Amino acid sequence: MGSKRGRTRRPADTKRRTWLAVGSVVLGASVVTTVAVTATSGTSGTSGTSGTSDEQTRSGRMRPVAAYTEAFQGGDPGKRSVPRKDTRPFSLLGVSWEDPEAELDGTAQVRTRSAETGQWTRWRDLDLGIRPPETDEGDGSGVRGASEPLWVGKSDGVEARVLADGGDSAELPGGLRLVTIDPGMLGEDIGNGWRKVGDMSGGGNSQEPSQQPSTEPEPGRGEPSAEPSASAPATEEPEPSPEPSQRPTTEAPTGEPAGDPSPEPSTNPTGEPTTGPTGEPSPGPSTEPAPTGEPTGDPSPEPSTEPTPTGEPTGDPGPEPSPEPTRSPTTEPTTEPSTTAPAPEPSGTRTPRIVSRAQWGADESLVEDPPSYLSRVDAVFVHHTAGTNDYTCAESASIVRGILTYHVKTNGWNDVGYNFFVDKCGTIFEGRAGGVDKAVQGAHTYGFNGYSSGVSLLGDHEDGGRPTQAALDAVARISGWKLGLYGADPAGEVTLTAAADTGVWKKGERATLYRISGHRDGYATLCPGVNLYSQLPAIRTKAAASS
Repeated sequence: MGSKRGRTRRPADTKRRTWLAVGSVVLGASVVTTVAVTATSGTSGTSGTSGTSDEQTRSGRMRPVAAYTEAFQGGDPGKRSVPRKDTRPFSLLGVSWEDPEAELDGTAQVRTRSAETGQWTRWRDLDLGIRPPETDEGDGSGVRGASEPLWVGKSDGVEARVLADGGDSAELPGGLRLVTIDPGMLGEDIGNGWRKVGDMSGGGNSQEPSQQPSTEPEPGRGEPSAEPSASAPATEEPEPSPEPSQRPTTEAPTGEPAGDPSPEPSTNPTGEPTTGPTGEPSPGPSTEPAPTGEPTGDPSPEPSTEPTPTGEPTGDPGPEPSPEPTRSPTTEPTTEPSTTAPAPEPSGTRTPRIVSRAQWGADESLVEDPPSYLSRVDAVFVHHTAGTNDYTCAESASIVRGILTYHVKTNGWNDVGYNFFVDKCGTIFEGRAGGVDKAVQGAHTYGFNGYSSGVSLLGDHEDGGRPTQAALDAVARISGWKLGLYGADPAGEVTLTAAADTGVWKKGERATLYRISGHRDGYATLCPGVNLYSQLPAIRTKAAASS
């Protein structure tokens, strides 16, 4: 983790979210809030009052995202725990604390009980290297310190412990809480604004750029969407591969998180927001067919020039990682963000298929402020989400929904930090809102968010997990296309000025980096994992060839 830094914090925002809570209840020491917010294109809808027949019908077939908090217990200043307990259904969790500038010098571990088998997992470490953005977004009054979120799959029991380094004199940050998130369940359109969001295995609608013509086909999936913005018509493309035949680890059962279809709501006496109210996103009803599970692999009429992804890479993993970048300056991009998106340059690179926020079920009511835009994108930083590789591609949308909820409700950020996600089937998901073909400022690489876009691959690629070929190809496609919009060579280098002390670069130091770099190149972290980082030279080559 980087060193602590002093910043002037912004006064509390006068805006307040309006939560339409169905009800509230306190269960033991847990604080629970669940919210249902519904809207259709051009029409605002609300969830109504508790007990109505409409809500009863909805709760049986759909479940909105819900977040739960549990205070850590213990009188020892260097040790806290959440004793083993039964919980409401959840699939993602993390630990948060009050002061975002405080560092948790120690270990935070969790173990969970599978909702399907009843078996408890081993203890797992949480990644504590996350930092609030160095931008104004990180200075908000609701920002908290937190671990990285960990996807654990469908669970109904949890135990957690946090231990400070340094022996008896060590202290942990105040306000420690365990956060568990149920990513919800999305289903068929059943009226009143609740609707399906397409093929949750990565198909469904794609989001096209607002201005870019394309001449080169790329692998993709699904049918074109009708986004509310001025989107260019999508051109049908072949689909990425179905579920990879060679897994990083054993495949988990498919399906959306199961459990209580309608968790009971509650107020939060502790003051931390505990839920992402996620009925359905506000864009108009989808015209896509009902979700069909895993991708079929059937190509669309237009042939692809890309090879069909074949799953796990085999043989030679590719060239070795690049040597330590030099510090000699080359070019210096501008860094001042704005609320107006500059028009990207014309590009001959075909837009990859991208699953839109509406398709993966983003709750746009979580995002209070408009996006900030950079003048251009000079680099792409590649990340991994860590967590597990035992997810099915039908669960990918649930993982992305969970991370959005965690970044907003736990970290206190305005939106999800990454600009794009990629799953192991090669499906690309839109991340932070603002336009996939715009220079949207994210919150992904501390010290370099003012120049770059962030692409995060679902899964852990440090401890034995190897990225599939489909995933590597997708990272190359989205990175090459994004840089190509601004005339940047994906195989080239760029000099950026660090906006903060990152543990690798000092604030104000000029860092010459590859245009496609790993998170660890800019910040002191293991991300994106050694097995993904070692593939970056091949990703650069492929991205350059396609741009």
